[in-house]
Amino acid sequence: MALTVNDVERFEAFRPRLEAIAYRLLGSASEAEDAVQDTFLRWQAADADHIEVLEAWLTKVLTNLCLNQLTSARARRETYVGQWLPEPLLAGDPMLGPADTAEQRESVSYAVLALLERLSPNERAVYVLREAFGYPHREIAEILDITEAASQQIFHRAKKHVADGKARVEIDEAAARRILDEFLAAATSGRTEPLVRLLTQDAVSIGDGGGKVPARTKAFEGALAVATFMRGLFKPGRAKRALVGGSPEIHATTANGDPAVVAVLDGRVIGVMCLEVTAEGIAAVRSQANPDKLDRATRRWAACDHGEPLFHAF
Repeated sequence: MALTVNDVERFEAFRPRLEAIAYRLLGSASEAEDAVQDTFLRWQAADADHIEVLEAWLTKVLTNLCLNQLTSARARRETYVGQWLPEPLLAGDPMLGPADTAEQRESVSYAVLALLERLSPNERAVYVLREAFGYPHREIAEILDITEAASQQIFHRAKKHVADGKARVEIDEAAARRILDEFLAAATSGRTEPLVRLLTQDAVSIGDGGGKVPARTKAFEGALAVATFMRGLFKPGRAKRALVGGSPEIHATTANGDPAVVAVLDGRVIGVMCLEVTAEGIAAVRSQANPDKLDRATRRWAACDHGEPLFHAF
């Protein structure tokens, strides 16, 4: 169909919600943008007379595009170099979507996005649509071409899988900053003991370099192993400066609602380190350094004022 200005405006009104759904389904901002654009093209080619409720039609098309993408992504990730982590979104990014409820905020946390990788595509879709966006099971069933009872069963199974893997606590901005300050002070102290005290006994550290930036292919496991690695990571060294091309600025912020350390070099985000905080301490440190997954973070960073860095690394 030939789109009018009003048609385009109607779609643009839905775009933020569509992007937020796609990001939670795919764990990739760039792939989410592509999926939403493909949805727009499908709508452009559709027969408008057969579309009763535009939002429902767009959500169905988008979700099924994402399901196809997830199926192929699983095959690609089997050959991915090292650990795979989602693309982080910095504070204020509209793709983070609704944050009115604890469930909505939790559904986009870095820890939960990593856990969603364990689910089947259908489980992930039902979980995201129900938990993060409050779709009734009747509508989810129509979107996925399943029965309402099946949607309910899939949701309970998916929710159990996610709940079994996390014990995350919600913290406010002041608490997040306090945790980051303590973490960075311990990491730069040159000693492991202060870091061990902040970590849970079974803490893990995972890094995603995508084969383009050096990153360990296996996670560090246990408080002592993670603390030792972090101490070495933040230790100044000429070789590190040469590797990254300078001394990155280190800032404290949030990413996906979690406390996060951001490393910036010449205006470009070169690393985002997200902390998973539980009642017992920091349970996981997930670091994204793959440059392909930091373009959006760099654009977001350039559009905001972050003040002076806490320090320069290395």
